[in-house]
Amino acid sequence: MDFLTALHISTTGLTTQRTRMNVISTNLANVNTTRTQSGDPYRRKVVLMEAKPVEDFESALRLSLKPEEEELHGVGVREIAADRTPFRRVYSPGHPDADQMGYVSYPNVNVITEMADMMISKRSYEANVTAISATKGMALKALEIGR
Repeated sequence: MDFLTALHISTTGLTTQRTRMNVISTNLANVNTTRTQSGDPYRRKVVLMEAKPVEDFESALRLSLKPEEEELHGVGVREIAADRTPFRRVYSPGHPDADQMGYVSYPNVNVITEMADMMISKRSYEANVTAISATKGMALKALEIGR
């Protein structure tokens, strides 16, 4: 694997984690949204990731010449899906969105879960930044050999 392929794989991780952080931020911003445009409470969103093969010229050439070699994979967002867990119901008969029994449906967003997911995403982002820095350092050291 060359330096550019390593950088490409790390950047797919950065992009995916940035998307995940944006979705988590949206979830946290809507933790008390009891009515959306559809009339229902906000529904938590989750990022579904998948391994995606690296699509660069070198990888395609290597696999065509040696098909037995293992294909390199990065990561990508497959889908941003709605979490289907039930809404949180709170008894509040004076609330404008209360039903006939006085219960209000709040979003299925748990702040603690979102913060834990945010910390995991942040650590993954930092790991990819570290991998990029290490790759850059190796490339610089390789260039110094030629002096």
